[in-house]
Amino acid sequence: MVNTVHKSIQILSLLARSGDMGVTEVSRALGLPKSSVHNILQTLAQQRLVERRGESNRFHLGIRLIELGNRAQLEVDLCRLARPFLRSLNERTDETVHLTVLDSDEVLYVDCVESRKRLRTYSVIGVRAPLYCTSVGKAILAFQPGAEIQRILDGYPMTAFTENTITDRDRLLEELRVIRRHGYSVDDMEHEEHIRCVGAPIFEPSGKVNASLSVSGPAERVLLSAVPQLAAQVVAVAGAISAKLGYRGSAAPTASGFPAGAD
Repeated sequence: MVNTVHKSIQILSLLARSGDMGVTEVSRALGLPKSSVHNILQTLAQQRLVERRGESNRFHLGIRLIELGNRAQLEVDLCRLARPFLRSLNERTDETVHLTVLDSDEVLYVDCVESRKRLRTYSVIGVRAPLYCTSVGKAILAFQPGAEIQRILDGYPMTAFTENTITDRDRLLEELRVIRRHGYSVDDMEHEEHIRCVGAPIFEPSGKVNASLSVSGPAERVLLSAVPQLAAQVVAVAGAISAKLGYRGSAAPTASGFPAGAD
């Protein structure tokens, strides 16, 4: 499998340098068996990573690479543009600030600025977490189209991590509607014991939400009574990052297509 992936990368790199090429040309250029090249090109074509030129047996790079490249560029831009805002929010709250992106129906933590306090939440960069029980996850999930929310929730069981984890689907959908109205989410010790987090969505120029940020800390310090004030800061920073990325819409799009009793 690893060898096949390596050969696929070689073929894509060759097409990037040389443009249209046939199976025989690719085989000769890379010193690979024609049968292997043919099979790999067919697989890449099925995934739209390469495309056949008309009715010929010549291939060129596919449109899906543009989609993937745009997504990669967006994430690079997001981390670069968001970093000063994360630091500023950390300085104002002195709590840990996380930046996440949506990846394979989970949140992936891509950046963090830790609190300076001894008792704090720590960096989890590179770690994945569920959407339904984290503030960053719920902030993203709430702003997906209704059919996409249903698909995601159909994809995995809502496991209880703590006694506060929401495992009832209808209750979660109602909370997502509230998040969509208010513009922020709360993880009230739902994913980890004694940790409370407040999250907000980050909007792409198109209005899609594939990223979010949060402030998190020990529940004894991040009190429920302080959540509205903290949420105002989180939402403001998420909005500033969205604007920096090029988003020009309102902070909270209407809940068009939201499942089960849309607002």
